[in-house]
Amino acid sequence: MISTSRLNLIPAHEALAESVIEFHKRNASHLSPWDPPKPADFLTETFQRKRLRQAEADATAGTALRWWLCMQEDPHLLVGTIGLSAIARGPFQNALLGYSLEGSLQGQGFMQEGLSAVIAHAFSAEINLHRIQANVRPDNLRSLRVLERLGFEREGFARDYLFIHDKWHDHVMFALRNKDFKGVPVA
Repeated sequence: MISTSRLNLIPAHEALAESVIEFHKRNASHLSPWDPPKPADFLTETFQRKRLRQAEADATAGTALRWWLCMQEDPHLLVGTIGLSAIARGPFQNALLGYSLEGSLQGQGFMQEGLSAVIAHAFSAEINLHRIQANVRPDNLRSLRVLERLGFEREGFARDYLFIHDKWHDHVMFALRNKDFKGVPVA
């Protein structure tokens, strides 16, 4: 677990299935403009348990890391998620960043706080990534601002990057580099 002044970031695990479902139900309309289509059984315990087991296996394999956010004063209510996926080692040492936050908590610095903690962890000696990439739709102004505040630099523009709501959407490509990177281990 990672803790900040207001949040606990809990590693994904199967026992969170019901809380994850509740998070997605509460935030369905808030997140729908930004999320790709979901399978019909997405809000079932069976689906979420399988997804969370996969997240645990990915963490063990070192290919992805996912945390669920809760307020320190209410540890049973999940209010967001942050994930590092497609973790690549060797000469790349890179991950893709994804995140979402409870609609009612937007604009209060919670995502910046959580992302700062995850970035510090990802750039620590334990994980030792060289860079983190994030791709955001140009119309997602809150997400663009949080990345800029965290020091991410715009690196490009991807046309028709993700399929959301029956059409392809362009994305702005950002990256943050680890200035204290320790080097690629020799195999």
